[in-house]
Amino acid sequence: MLKLPTESTIPRTLGHRYHAAVSPHSVAARLASFSTTIFAEMSELAVATSSINLGQGFPDTDGPAELSEVAVAAIRAGENQYPPSQGRPELRAAIAAHQAAWYGLEYDPADEVLVTVGATEAIAATLLALCEPGDEVVLFEPSYDSYAAGCSMAGAVPRRVRLHAPDWSFNPDELAAAIGPRTTTILLNTPHNPTGKVFSPEELALIAGLCVEHDLLAVTDEVYEHLVFEGRHVPLAGLPGMRERTVAISSGGKTFSFTGWKVGWVTAPAPLVAAVRSAKQFLTYTSGAPFQLAIAAGLGWAPEAIGRLGTELAAKRDLLCDGLDALGYTVYRPAATYFATTDIAPVAPGLSAHEFCRALPGRCGVVAIPSSVFYDPGDEEAGRTLVRWAFPKRDEVLRQALARLASWGP
Repeated sequence: MLKLPTESTIPRTLGHRYHAAVSPHSVAARLASFSTTIFAEMSELAVATSSINLGQGFPDTDGPAELSEVAVAAIRAGENQYPPSQGRPELRAAIAAHQAAWYGLEYDPADEVLVTVGATEAIAATLLALCEPGDEVVLFEPSYDSYAAGCSMAGAVPRRVRLHAPDWSFNPDELAAAIGPRTTTILLNTPHNPTGKVFSPEELALIAGLCVEHDLLAVTDEVYEHLVFEGRHVPLAGLPGMRERTVAISSGGKTFSFTGWKVGWVTAPAPLVAAVRSAKQFLTYTSGAPFQLAIAAGLGWAPEAIGRLGTELAAKRDLLCDGLDALGYTVYRPAATYFATTDIAPVAPGLSAHEFCRALPGRCGVVAIPSSVFYDPGDEEAGRTLVRWAFPKRDEVLRQALARLASWGP
């Protein structure tokens, strides 16, 4: 039987973590290798070179005006002070209603929903709350860079399972072998950044079976749940035996194209939410009340309205992927998310992704992200010639970027 945190054990656990963290050889040392993220570096390079930024994943237009007006009205109505640390009750109720309506998952908004400052904080707080130093966390690579950083902050050890192009499948035997006696958690991102993979029901069933067999927690990053172009998103928490052991994370930033609002959330059984909240309250305590109210309004929209952005993004994906394919790149067309991955070897023989991406702004006026940053830094060959491109941009911007990329030469 899965042992969940209790109110009596949470403070002791976090207190132990605090005393360990103040050592000069702990958190700071573990995080030293991460330094400035590649996203900050490349975004600064985009500004310095006046390049088109297809690196960092954010739209270049605002989300729906109707939601902006909700936030503006809340500001004018004086909703500008601290909301409750667990989030505005309107938003928690909307999140619970969304999970029930879309996936048949019932959560009590009073103690099974927690609002966070985006999904990144939710991931960090979850790992800090639920992992002890030396615990092992299984994750799939390439993986979003905050996962390894979050593990490091918690003193946990990532155990990586490779996703293989062109379909980004994984070897079930490799996943099973990654689970050892110190493994406590599987961290799953679906729809997946950076590959755009949507894990299939069969893959999810395999992962769920291993979680139940080995009595593991699951942490699921589902921020792209409404940006699926092919297939469908299936929450791991909905599979047999998984609701009681899953911390599900999502946010409104990607769904509604308001990434700067940083409104995310956690849904999980009450003891797990209590543990995450214990860590989260010492990170940011709470987030902007007007934005929470706006996202709550958006979550109440009809499915076709919520899915509208995904339909628009599918066309942008095709515009960019078709253009890159015509330029000679090997294109791995994504089934979801903001991102497409290409192999640059056919157009930049001999160059690594890092070398290519650092040269690209000066030569073509375009910024992209080397996918090698999403792999184990100890594996120099992993993702060596793979590059991630972001396509949530205006069509004219994508066309201009493709025109500039046509000038790449030896």
